Amino acid sequence: MAQPTLPVIQALRDTAQRLATQAPYQWGHMGSCNCGHLAQTVTRLTKAEIHARAMQRYGDWERQITDYCPTSGLPIDQTIDEMLALGFSRRDLTHLERISDPTIRAAIPFERRDSLRHNQRDDVVLYLSTWADLLERDLLAGISLPNFDAAPVPTPVMAAAR
Repeated sequence: MAQPTLPVIQALRDTAQRLATQAPYQWGHMGSCNCGHLAQTVTRLTKAEIHARAMQRYGDWERQITDYCPTSGLPIDQTIDEMLALGFSRRDLTHLERISDPTIRAAIPFERRDSLRHNQRDDVVLYLSTWADLLERDLLAGISLPNFDAAPVPTPVMAAAR
């Protein structure tokens, strides 16, 4: 699963928020589908720019990720580079396109989990939000705070009046 960092969590939450507020969604469009929306968030490219980059090589996001080569010089590979550099893995991106990561799906209530469809806006929003929640939980679990109860409390010293 993606690295539990603030930038990754924020990218997921921003993408879910944009989708929830009716950003154009079209699963068959490389810039407006599940990965396309995350790519918009990460790269700040438009849906049209992402789509144009993807059309320079054959295939959907799954094929693009499979064929990804960091030294190809292809614009879509540069887009994928940015997503990987932020903390996502190729596997994460493949799962996102089909909303199929077993860990994320297991965290979604049973009633919704079995009816999730990869090309439905609300299901993608739920998947992204659940993913962000899981990463946030992992991030917080890794933070240890000092035990302030064990530290002696300093006693204030009053200066003598003259």
